[in-house]
Amino acid sequence: MQPTQLIQQRKREWARLENLAQRIEREGVSALSQAELVEFGQLYRRATSDLAIAQRDFPNHDVAVYLNQLVGRAHPVVYRGEPLAWRQLKNFYRRGLPQLYRETLPFMAVAALLLFGPWLISGLAIYFNPSGARYILSPGLIADIESGTRWWQDLNEANQVGAALIMRNNLSVSFLAYAGGILFGLLTVYVLLMNGVTFGAVFGLLHYYKRQAPLYEFVAGHAFLELSVIVMAGGCGLLLGYALLRPGLLTRRDALGNAAQKSIRLLLGVAPLLLVAGAIEGMISPSDAIPASVKLGIGVTSGILLYAYLFLVGRERKTVQETTRRY
Repeated sequence: MQPTQLIQQRKREWARLENLAQRIEREGVSALSQAELVEFGQLYRRATSDLAIAQRDFPNHDVAVYLNQLVGRAHPVVYRGEPLAWRQLKNFYRRGLPQLYRETLPFMAVAALLLFGPWLISGLAIYFNPSGARYILSPGLIADIESGTRWWQDLNEANQVGAALIMRNNLSVSFLAYAGGILFGLLTVYVLLMNGVTFGAVFGLLHYYKRQAPLYEFVAGHAFLELSVIVMAGGCGLLLGYALLRPGLLTRRDALGNAAQKSIRLLLGVAPLLLVAGAIEGMISPSDAIPASVKLGIGVTSGILLYAYLFLVGRERKTVQETTRRY
């Protein structure tokens, strides 16, 4: 049998099996009716037969690769040996979470701009005009910067209590940035802008007095993860605000509900990253025994792994239409 013959005869059944498999991956087996479950099993058996033919007659053809992927997706459903909830969790992290991040990427980009834009502007402004810091920072913090006091280590000295406090603070900032979206995104914008201005003023004043190196060493290990999650929380808050401002054909209530469902799934998915960042900040960052190069290596590696996962994992497999388009 030739590849074109097999495709013409079976492509509708493959498309149907792929559709049922996608529904199961998104919503679980309960999403299918009894008749659909029976159909799923029948289609799976036919697809395995088709795969055997393809591997025998044209193993290097695209259709053989596609059928291998399709059967691989359907096999765990037919012969599942692990709890459904655990499988759904794995599917969420294998595909759902990075796909959801990429879907909401425009909001993440705006949130990043709202945080890092004011950060840069404020930093440059304070560096060239340090007297302006008194309008942004507290007198005590300005005095600490001028004297070279490492105030950021006061909360902890590489201990579990400090780590717990930092985790709680990270979670509270992220929650405020997200929850602010319910006010048409205005509070989210305010939280991101003010944090950016404050961070920029701190680093601008540190650079003016040439005391920035210790703080850079301190934040190198955890800043990539911590700031990424704060930006994600802000992006989710902007998503809520946008749904309220531009509901489209939906009612505001329905638009907000759809946006909330997406954003909550995304934030719950990345919440463990804040715990990791808090642990690094509480246990590794303040330690003088750990070299700065190691802290920077931890930070850079974690950042690369995070964004490689978010941008590369969960790409859609080749569909029936793509496989058969040229036929």
